[in-house]
Amino acid sequence: MIKRAGKPRSIAIFGHFDGTNLGNESILQAALYHLHRIQPDAEVTCICTGPRTTASVYHVKAIPIARTYVSFWAPRSRLGKLARKFCVAMGEPIRWLDGIATLWHADILIVPGTGLLTDAYGLTGWGPYSLFRWSVTAKLCRCRLAFVSVGAGPINTAVGKFFVRSLLSIADFRSYRDESTVCYLQSIGVSADRDRVFPDLAFSLPKHRVPSRDGALRPGAVVGLGVMDWADKYSKQGPGDGAQATYFQALAETARWLLARGYNIRLLIGDLWDARAKQAFLQLVDQHPTKYDGPRIIDEPINCVADLLSQIAATHAVVATRFHNILLALLCEKPVISVSFHHKCDSLMAAMGMSDYCLNSGGLEPARLIETFRRLEVNADALKQLIKERNKRFRDALNQQYELVLSGIGDDSWTSSAAVVQTTRLTR
Repeated sequence: MIKRAGKPRSIAIFGHFDGTNLGNESILQAALYHLHRIQPDAEVTCICTGPRTTASVYHVKAIPIARTYVSFWAPRSRLGKLARKFCVAMGEPIRWLDGIATLWHADILIVPGTGLLTDAYGLTGWGPYSLFRWSVTAKLCRCRLAFVSVGAGPINTAVGKFFVRSLLSIADFRSYRDESTVCYLQSIGVSADRDRVFPDLAFSLPKHRVPSRDGALRPGAVVGLGVMDWADKYSKQGPGDGAQATYFQALAETARWLLARGYNIRLLIGDLWDARAKQAFLQLVDQHPTKYDGPRIIDEPINCVADLLSQIAATHAVVATRFHNILLALLCEKPVISVSFHHKCDSLMAAMGMSDYCLNSGGLEPARLIETFRRLEVNADALKQLIKERNKRFRDALNQQYELVLSGIGDDSWTSSAAVVQTTRLTR
């Protein structure tokens, strides 16, 4: 098959984009911005979990990761049930054909992060099988395949590990968002020695979309408190009946301490599903009310990345659990405490030089969280300067990666450029 010479590049982007997870949306926004900056005439198709929302918000063509053909058909007769089974069986070959039709003229399929290399929530849907199917389809269509600043884990099943090893092995370009991802993939048999580490793509959000406000961290200031709907299947602790309760209790006790000390609190979320976690947290705080004047807990709607960035900018420090709450707070140059539930949070704080401000969400102790906040108060000014320097380094590295991945799409030079990426590692 010969790709179209002299015509606009055709680029497909694959990910869990549906408007609900604001971290994933920040990655898509960053990727689209730089894609249009480097390839302004490119034709973009987004293969995602929420195509209707994605098409409406970003004004790109969007299609579902896996079309559903008979979900609302529940026949009662034996013949009808037999016909439904036949339709379900035929659905998968049709999905493969849909993929070939989508990628037949595409120059590249880009997978930009978004936590897809896990089977914590199953193999299908946005699990590793769907990504495997689209990756193989890309190679059948002679479409280049690039995994860009991706993370991985947990991968619990032998089948899930097989899919991940297989789809990474056929990629033309692979980079990972942290060293812990490299180590994790090597532990399941992926050869990643020659791949490169680049920061998470959300660090490349354009500067004009990142609001900037400054202020001293002292009583009277605002502390952003990010709460998370417990992801026990995805966390490094694994499932546990008491883990979520312990986590919420520690956050609530810390919030009461902050209020008593004169701080104001702004509640943050990183996924629309976190709204229920926020309500559970508020109920715990109200069980033992702290005496204070006026509305000192600020709870405003967060429905998109712009809302989240604006509210983070209105804080003076952030204590958060979700990975991209932490990352976007760092991007806004806020001193941060990470209540870590996954190795990606540990790696992010280590890359920032802030491992001393990273606590394990499992068995979280309020006394230790409060003591860590006291240290954050003392070192806030030095930390803001450190964060600013690391942000610049990360942004420069990501600009280099975008040029490597996007500049030579459709040209013979692209393969040699990609090969350069797989010979060195980014030192931090």
